[in-house]
Amino acid sequence: MDQTHERKMSIEGAEGRPTPPTSLPLQGEGGVASQRKKLSAPRISLSLDQSEDDLFDTPDDLDINVDDLDTPDEADYTDHEIDWEEPQASQRESAKESVDPIPTYTAEDERQDAKLWRTVIIGEQEHRINMKSIEPYQKVVSHGGYYGNGANAIIVFAACFLPDSDREDYHEIMENLFLYVISTLELMVAEDYMIVYLNGATPHRRMPGLNWLKRCYQMIDRRLRKNLKSFIIVHPSWFIRTILAITRPFISSKFSSKIKYVNSLAELEELIPMEFIHIPECIVRLDEELQEAAESSKINSFLQGSEIPQQSIAQPSASSS
Repeated sequence: MDQTHERKMSIEGAEGRPTPPTSLPLQGEGGVASQRKKLSAPRISLSLDQSEDDLFDTPDDLDINVDDLDTPDEADYTDHEIDWEEPQASQRESAKESVDPIPTYTAEDERQDAKLWRTVIIGEQEHRINMKSIEPYQKVVSHGGYYGNGANAIIVFAACFLPDSDREDYHEIMENLFLYVISTLELMVAEDYMIVYLNGATPHRRMPGLNWLKRCYQMIDRRLRKNLKSFIIVHPSWFIRTILAITRPFISSKFSSKIKYVNSLAELEELIPMEFIHIPECIVRLDEELQEAAESSKINSFLQGSEIPQQSIAQPSASSS
C-alpha cells in the first residue's frame, strides 16, 4: 500500500494533477458496490431585500404584501395589451381567413365538371376529350350548311383558330383537338359532304404539323373517307402545298383528286352556297388585300403590255425610214 501510494504521489508531482481514469468503475475496491452520494440542496432565500452576507439564509417568516404588487391591469402594457376573452378585430379576421371551411362540392358542381369531359368512340375505341383545354379553339371546325339536294353537309375548318405551337401545353391541346375534330365530323356528316379548309390569315406557328394531318386522315372512318366529295383549300400558301405534296404518298389517288385550290372568296362562292358559312374577319380582310393586290398587278401588267406594242410598232417605222 505504501509503495502504491508513493507511486501515485510521484505521478501527481510530475504532472501536477492525478492521472484521469481510462474507464468508469462499476464496483468499488474490494468488490463492494459503490453507493450514490447524496447532495444537499442549497438553501434558497425568497427575501426581496437581502444582502451578500445572508444570501443563503432563509427567513423564518416571508412578509410579502400581495396588494402592493402590480397586476397586469395596472402595469404599463397599454400598447401590448392582450385580451384573452375577446381578440381584436384584426386578429379575428386573420384567424377567420386561415380557417375558412372547404367549400361544399354540390351536385351542380359535379354536373359542371362532367361537362368538361366528353367521351367519344372513334374506330370502336373509347376516348375522353378535355373540353376545357380546347374551349378557345372549338371554332376551328363548324357546320357551313348544305349543298346539292340538301343532305350533303359543308364542314368548315378554319386554321386561324388553331393554337400557337410555342405553347407549353401545345401537344396536349392538339391531341384533344384532334379527337374533337374527328368526333365532330362523325356527328355532322350523315351522307356525302365536303370540307372547306380556310388556310388564309394563318401564321406559320399555327399551321398543323404533318403528323397531325396524317393522323387525321388515318383516323377518319372509312365511311367518311368514301363520302368526302371534295376538299377545298381557300387561299393556299406554298407551305400547305408543300405539305400536301409530301403527304401524297400516304394518301390514295382518289383522295388526291378531290383536292381543289381556291384563291378568293368570290371563287369559292361560285362553287358552293355561302349563306351559312362563317368566314372569320381576318380572312375577309386578307381576301380584300389579295384582291386589291391582284387588281394592281393586272393594271401594271396592262400598262407594261400596252407600252410593248408601241415600241414594236415604232421599230418597224424607224427601219422603214
